[in-house]
Amino acid sequence: MAAWGTSGVYLPHYSVAQYAATTPISSSQLQPGDLVFWSSDPANPNTIFHVGLYIGNGQMIHAPRTGTTVRVESIYSWETPDFFGRP
Repeated sequence: MAAWGTSGVYLPHYSVAQYAATTPISSSQLQPGDLVFWSSDPANPNTIFHVGLYIGNGQMIHAPRTGTTVRVESIYSWETPDFFGRP
């Protein structure tokens, strides 16, 4: 949200709303700056509960949860992502 905000692109705080504000893409179309989303139901974007910022080479900037360090890690280091979007 903040990274895109510095470029003049507004993204809402809530992850479902962030996905709704993007153009859906496939994992094969990922480019640095795209958003990677996780959901409880891979068929329903309204169940998205988490988002990461793709930086290329299968890596993302990830803030796993409150109290943990923001870090760079594989988009597959946790659960397989369900949705991808380009702001």
